[in-house]
Amino acid sequence: MKKLPIGIQTFSKIIEENYYYIDKTKLVSELVNTASYIFLSRPRRFGKSLFLDTLKEAFEGNKVLFKGLFLEQNWDWGKKYPI
Repeated sequence: MKKLPIGIQTFSKIIEENYYYIDKTKLVSELVNTASYIFLSRPRRFGKSLFLDTLKEAFEGNKVLFKGLFLEQNWDWGKKYPI
């Protein structure tokens, strides 16, 4: 049985240690392809740090972490960005 990632804010730890993860990677793709300036305004404990860590992993090209998620097939993994 998978565990709940209570208090875990790193995408890699959630994936590698088999915690529950709701796939929000489609939002990463939409954000990168449509937005120019972004302001993340959400209440405390609503996943801002986890989302930013997910962005970091995508931009660094860590395809292995995204196996089975939306970005696995919808991201240019050959291109890496300095983060």
